[in-house]
Amino acid sequence: MEAVGKNLLIRFSNGLEVRTHLGLHGSWHRYRPGEPWRRAASRARLVLEVPGAVAVCFDAPKVELFEQRAESLHPTLSKLGPDLLDPGADLAEARRRLRDPSRAERSIAEALLDQRALAGIGNVVKNETLFIERLSPFALVRDVDDATLAGLIERARTILVANVGRRRGPERVTTGGPRVAAGPLWVYGRGGRPCRRCGTVIRVIRQGDELPRTTYWCPSCQPDRR
Repeated sequence: MEAVGKNLLIRFSNGLEVRTHLGLHGSWHRYRPGEPWRRAASRARLVLEVPGAVAVCFDAPKVELFEQRAESLHPTLSKLGPDLLDPGADLAEARRRLRDPSRAERSIAEALLDQRALAGIGNVVKNETLFIERLSPFALVRDVDDATLAGLIERARTILVANVGRRRGPERVTTGGPRVAAGPLWVYGRGGRPCRRCGTVIRVIRQGDELPRTTYWCPSCQPDRR
């Protein structure tokens, strides 16, 4: 199984390929043959059986089978931006795509989630990256300077890499390092609670036109300078 942005790809020796996108609620489980599943069978979207193991994909909104040779023409995969978890990711290309005129008037929060610009950032990482970098989620891309944009990309990549392979505890942890906070996340999921950095109440709003997502931010640490 290979992760490409937020897509999981399984390639078979017969030239076929399965793509799954887990969305907000999907997950892959691995079981021994005959072991009870932890979710109802009615929620299984795909079951793969091999000697000694059973892999079950639950609740994924996207599951599709196609030929590997068609991957470069796939309507989603072919348009993905640089994958931030790829050690060879072209971060300059990610910045160039964010700078595309079509994104100039979009908020930076929306742009960071655009997988066509850079792949791999989800809503948790978006919120935490903007907070750590002290940037308002409402800042327009055209108003974000190149150094700040590069810093956002690097920070998001650092968070993603640090959380690869976590098997226990919170879904994401962003508060490690020299500024350790009393909890795993700075702002995500903490609407109405005090900011871990300054004590101001964290605010929350639905943001975005194409696919509205929940944004959490500290109005003191991330002032809106529009």
